Amino acid sequence: MAEHQDDFEALDDIDNLDQFKQDQNVSSTGTLSREETQNLDLILDIPLTVTVELGRSKMLINDLLQLGQGSVIELTKLVGEPLEVLVNDKLVARGEVVVVNDKFGVRLTDIVSPMERVQSLT
Repeated sequence: MAEHQDDFEALDDIDNLDQFKQDQNVSSTGTLSREETQNLDLILDIPLTVTVELGRSKMLINDLLQLGQGSVIELTKLVGEPLEVLVNDKLVARGEVVVVNDKFGVRLTDIVSPMERVQSLT
């Protein structure tokens, strides 16, 4: 919750929230206009690679070649540690493993703040 407090504190610096909304192309109702929706439609079909990282391991080629069915690879993360959710190899969130109808999924527990994402680009 503290990580989201910074986002709200940033709003304190804005003198006129209505002007901010206009600058961000968001109407006072919080919905997008038809023109804004058309602009958004341009990027909706861009493919992204979403990766969930359970952990990492380094191996020698010889050890890799010895792997077979039933082999276990020790990973760097511990059970219960948050997983990292990467979009195009950039960290965007952390989460935990869930099982729903015999399928694995990820419950997002922490979204990386926009400021952290921008800092990771440099």
